[in-house]
Amino acid sequence: MGCLHSKTTHLHLSPDDPSSLPVSLFLFFVFGFCFEANGDQAELEAQAPVFKEYSLDELRKATNGFSSECIVSESGEKAPNVVYRGKLDNNRLVAVKRFSKQSWPDAQQFVVEAVGVGKLRHKRLVNLVGCCAEGDERLLVAEYMPNDTLSKHLFHWDKKPLPWEMRVRVAYYIAQALDHCNIENRKIYHDLNAYRVLFDEDGDPRLSTFGLMKNSRDGKSYSTNLAYTPPEFLRTGRVIPESVIYSYGTVLLDLLSGKHIPPSHALDLIREKNVLLLMDSSLEGQYVNDDATKLVELASKCLQSEARDRGDIKFLLTVVAPLQKQKEAASHVLMGLPRNTVVVPTMLSPLGKACARMDLTAVHDILLKTGYKDEEGAENELSFQEWTQQVQDMLNTKKFGDIAFRDKDFKNAIEYYSKLVAMMSGPSATVFARRAFSYLMNGQAELALRDAMQAQVCIPEWPTAFYLQALALSKLGMETDAQDMLNDGAAFEAKRHNTWRS
Repeated sequence: MGCLHSKTTHLHLSPDDPSSLPVSLFLFFVFGFCFEANGDQAELEAQAPVFKEYSLDELRKATNGFSSECIVSESGEKAPNVVYRGKLDNNRLVAVKRFSKQSWPDAQQFVVEAVGVGKLRHKRLVNLVGCCAEGDERLLVAEYMPNDTLSKHLFHWDKKPLPWEMRVRVAYYIAQALDHCNIENRKIYHDLNAYRVLFDEDGDPRLSTFGLMKNSRDGKSYSTNLAYTPPEFLRTGRVIPESVIYSYGTVLLDLLSGKHIPPSHALDLIREKNVLLLMDSSLEGQYVNDDATKLVELASKCLQSEARDRGDIKFLLTVVAPLQKQKEAASHVLMGLPRNTVVVPTMLSPLGKACARMDLTAVHDILLKTGYKDEEGAENELSFQEWTQQVQDMLNTKKFGDIAFRDKDFKNAIEYYSKLVAMMSGPSATVFARRAFSYLMNGQAELALRDAMQAQVCIPEWPTAFYLQALALSKLGMETDAQDMLNDGAAFEAKRHNTWRS
C-alpha cells in the first residue's frame, strides 16, 4: 500500500537466488508495494504501517474517550475538526482527526477518499495510516509528530527563533512532499499553511496528509483568512494545481518574515525594494543576503495573480535545493531539540533487549542458543525427504553455514546460507535471521534489513524478525522506525506469552 524508495535497489544480486531480490522487488511481489528508484531519493522510506480501517472502539480507547487532555489541535476544542493524540494497543502513537458531525454524510465516499490518500508513502509526508467511518463519526489516523507545527516554531517560539538553515530545509522538504504527491496524481493540496507542516522525532519537517482531503465532502478547501487564498479560488471557488503553488508562496512568506503577512502587503514591499522590512528581525541577519533574495523572488513568483505565471513544483525544487548549506546537519541539532532516547518496551525477551541496546555479542549468543526451534518442525521435514544427493548437499551446506555462524565467520556464513536459500524448496525464517545478522556484522545493514523482512514473511508474528529489523534500522540511523519495530516485536512477544499461559 503505497510507494517507498529502497536503498537496496542499486545492488547487483544473483538472479538465480530469489532471496537476493532487492527489498523493492521483494515487497512488490509479496505485499503489492510499489517502489521507485529515483537518484538521490532511492533510499528506504519511513516504514509507516499499512493503511487499515479502525473501529470506533479502537480509536475511542486510543484517545481515552476523545478526552480533551489528548487534544493537540492548536485551536483546541474550538477547531472545526479536532485532532487528538492517541496510543494504539501496540503502543504506536498516532494523531486522530475527528471531523465535525455530518462533514461527510456518505461513509463509503469518505473511506474511498481516505484509502486513496492512505496509499501515499513518503518520508516527507505525515503518512495516513487509517480511518474510521461508523455512525456519524468520520476519523482519520496518521503518524504522530511530537515536535509541534511550523506555526508554533515560527510565530510562538520560546527559547530561540527557527534558524535560517532550518527555514530553507522546510521550504525544500515541503516542495519534495508536494512533488511526490504530484507524481502520484494527488495534485490538489487543500489549505497549505504553516499549521500543515509538522516536525517528527528527528526534527525533520513533514507535510500533513490531512490536507490531501477536504474538510468535508462539499465544504471549503480553505479555512484560513480570505486574504491568503489564491485569487482563482476567490473568483470561481475552485482549486487547481497552481493554487498549491500560490499557497506554497504564502508559506515562504511565513518562513522569511516569521509573521503571517498578507501576500498583497508582502508584494508591495517586494515591488518597493523593501526586502529588509520583510525579513524576520529575530534572525538578526544570520543568513546570506543573496539566498534570502532568491527565496523572496521565488515567493513573489508563486504569488502571481495569474496561475500560469507561477511556475510548477519542479521549478520550486530547482530554486530551493542549491540554497541548502548544511545538508549534513541533523534537523534536531539545528533546532536545538533534545534527541529522544529510545524507550525500551517492558515486555521484551532477552533478544529484544539485546537488539534495543545494540549488543551484537548478546544477539549472536541468543540466536545460537535458539537454533531452529521456532521453525515448527522444519528440520524434521528435511529428515523425511527422500534421501538424494541434492538433499545431502543441502544438509551439508546448512551444516557449514551453522558452523561458520557459530565461529563468527560471518563472511562464509553469508556464502553458505545464500547457497542454502537457493537450494531449499521452502524458505527458512531462521536461515534468513542468521544471514541478516551476518550481514549486520559485515557492515551491510540494508541487506540485513531485507533478510529480516523476509524472515517476517516466513513467520509473520515472529518477534525475532521484528527485533532484527529494529537492529538494522538503528544501524541505518532510522531510530523512529527502529523503535516502532521494537514495539511491534514486544506486542507479539506479549501475545505469545499470553497464549502460552492460557
